Amino acid sequence: MDKIDFTPLEKAIKSLDEIIERYNRESYDDAIRDAMIKRFEYTYSLSLRFLNRFLKQMLPEIEDNLTFNEIIRESNRFGLLKTNLEEWTLYRQKRNMSSHTYDEDGAKSLVVVIHNFRDEAHFLLEQLKKNIND
Repeated sequence: MDKIDFTPLEKAIKSLDEIIERYNRESYDDAIRDAMIKRFEYTYSLSLRFLNRFLKQMLPEIEDNLTFNEIIRESNRFGLLKTNLEEWTLYRQKRNMSSHTYDEDGAKSLVVVIHNFRDEAHFLLEQLKKNIND
């Protein structure tokens, strides 16, 4: 199996952690909340890319990119995810909503999802490293 450099995902998760902790201390600051949303968008997208890359290595018969649902189902089959397709679909919907429309209520509801996603991202990174290094 090819070596995968996890540095970009590690940095994205660390950056997300830092802004979440700052938001938890300064939740009144809209600029911090907005930065947290942007870091979520980036970390979410990067997570999907790493999942897709891992699956292509594990399932060489896959020639084209998998659909979103296939990525999540196969990733669950390999034990890479803490949650299921329903939760990842919510992350996807919130990520798309945040990048295409912006409103105050939507931003506030996204905060809870981002906190949940952070746990998922940490679990994903841990499982990817474990599976690659085995």
